[in-house]
Amino acid sequence: MSRPTYPPAHRQDVVDVLHGREVPDPYRWLEDRDSAATRAWLEAQDALFHATVDGLPGRDRLRARLTELLGAGSVGTPVWRGGRLFQTRRDPGQEHAVLVTTDPDGTERVLVDPMALDDSGTTTLDGWQPDKEGRRVAYKISRGGDEESLLYVLDAATGAPVEGPIDRARYSSVAWLPGGEAYYYVRRLPPEDVPEGEDQYHRRVYLHRVGADPADDVEIFGAGRDKTNYYGASVSRDGRWLTISASQGTAPRNDLWIADLAASPPEKPALRAVQEGVDAGTGLYVGRDGRAYVFTDRDAPRSRLCVTDPSDPAPETWRDLIPQDPEAVLTDFAILDDLDRPVLLAAWTRHAIGEITVHDLASGERLGTVPTPGLGSVGGFSERPEGGHEAWFSYTDNVTPARVLRYDARTGETATWAAPPGTVDVSRIETKQVAYTSRDGTTVRMLVMARPDADGPRPAVLYGYGGFNVPLTPGYSASVLAWVEAGGVYAIANLRGGSEEGEEWHRAGMREHKQNVFDDCHAAAEALVAGGWTTPDRLAVSGGSNGGLLVGAVLTQRPELYRAVVCSAPLLDMVRYEQFGLGRTWNDEYGTADDPDELEWLLSYSPYHHVRKGVAYPAVLFTVFDGDTRVDPLHGRKMCAALQYATASDAPVLLRNEEQVGHAARSVSRSVDLMTDTLSFLAAQTGLDLD
Repeated sequence: MSRPTYPPAHRQDVVDVLHGREVPDPYRWLEDRDSAATRAWLEAQDALFHATVDGLPGRDRLRARLTELLGAGSVGTPVWRGGRLFQTRRDPGQEHAVLVTTDPDGTERVLVDPMALDDSGTTTLDGWQPDKEGRRVAYKISRGGDEESLLYVLDAATGAPVEGPIDRARYSSVAWLPGGEAYYYVRRLPPEDVPEGEDQYHRRVYLHRVGADPADDVEIFGAGRDKTNYYGASVSRDGRWLTISASQGTAPRNDLWIADLAASPPEKPALRAVQEGVDAGTGLYVGRDGRAYVFTDRDAPRSRLCVTDPSDPAPETWRDLIPQDPEAVLTDFAILDDLDRPVLLAAWTRHAIGEITVHDLASGERLGTVPTPGLGSVGGFSERPEGGHEAWFSYTDNVTPARVLRYDARTGETATWAAPPGTVDVSRIETKQVAYTSRDGTTVRMLVMARPDADGPRPAVLYGYGGFNVPLTPGYSASVLAWVEAGGVYAIANLRGGSEEGEEWHRAGMREHKQNVFDDCHAAAEALVAGGWTTPDRLAVSGGSNGGLLVGAVLTQRPELYRAVVCSAPLLDMVRYEQFGLGRTWNDEYGTADDPDELEWLLSYSPYHHVRKGVAYPAVLFTVFDGDTRVDPLHGRKMCAALQYATASDAPVLLRNEEQVGHAARSVSRSVDLMTDTLSFLAAQTGLDLD
């Protein structure tokens, strides 16, 4: 294959001097999305991408198979309120999941259908919360991928609109007071009230009365605190206890307050600190029995569940109900109390595999386990708010679309309560959990999926994330299945930076320890080669967002180890990342260029700053999304230009720029388009036959 002719991209003599160190930035001009030069460059990149990818073999067959696999649809765990059921569901052929409700008499109705709101498919449902009686539902939508949630309320019995929109409600929780006439929520200050460039920050907690002008909402909390703070609010089922949580950006710690609304008015709750200025994450839930259940990683990096009195919830009063496990990470719990002996269900991940245990509610004594169908993931515990003996939870694994299981504590039986609405046949796939050793001797694990009838080195994809305490657990994936069915190997590595082994595992991959994540990825690649799964000339690596940073770093550090790379919605300029999107909220994870020592951490691996002229880099496909307001697409643009200039390889470096979508949810058809492009690119580079 001859070297592609890349669109011209002039190199500027731009050099920043930071803490006495010169930092060049030759493609600074590509930060301006709206300049004529950038627009012309993007148009040329788009033409090059389509000329290279559109004619690759096997795309029609791949697209059809991806559509079939996604045809399973989806079903969410139920939320019960006042005898009414709420859940999301996506039927075969639907572009987005819809919010449905089922009345006590069994009548089902669609409450929110994103396609009914916008038939272009670019409107997404960001979140929803019914009131305590099941009469009203607050929901959030955004358009064009911008995640700038607009908050609405509708009548659950009729679907009729009640109020909205309230803007600037991105990432807002909604905490209803009893009666459904008021709720607490989180909203950013108006742009005109904050310094220029800070309109994505400065959140406050407000009390809103349904039907009132949002401009008259009472500010409850947040003034004078860090501009990057995220807040969460919740109200106990009986309406007595309000809790407010605050975390600085995405830092793995939070402050927590509680107020007794029986002793102070909802417009001016007397908040009392539960935890403040402590390096730990803590949440508090007041149960039907009046006890406060405290879920925390304080003094327990794998997390524990404690109980205390909500009127005196100081940490010294906490009593362990479910202590920390030496190997498994506690992730969720549910209370079942309509029993002679009330119980508590505890969800865990053990080396990324989900499991559920049963405990005595009063003492925490372990009584048994809840059976699950296989080695997969469990989550989304749901119970009846008025109490009961049933719990619902989701289950998925690498070949099983997510379904809802029901556990009956009276019989101890688990059964499928709701399966995905579509049917799909999945080829037999074998999944193995492989342990390997990273550079510093740490044991890391990855799931390796392949057809059991195949043998020897094959085209392989290594996927990782490694950050923000996000675990990679087993789950149904159309792209993974399509790749493996075609004869490839797909590996998902549980790198440091995630939460697969608890908070210590997370912190071993953040800030000055970030290189551990990249070392774990290199070691995973070497383990795949040593295990006979693949060879470097048939190995690809893929990641998105923080995972895009991961693959950007590994391709610049070990270009000879990988044949191809898909780098999606990435962070790549780690010197200037804080100046764009939501970057300022991530500096606890990465560090800040404002500090000279932390700048050195960032520069030690920043992919954009480690591109070297004359190196034979792997084939690279950058996928960026023009509506992305989290990670600015400028990172992909600048890195693409740098690699196209520097590489000594004939392997293509391409940019796929997509409009009207953002960092998160997208329609099914757009998902199929993206997966078809990325998988056909990887197949062509690694030699996987898709025909």
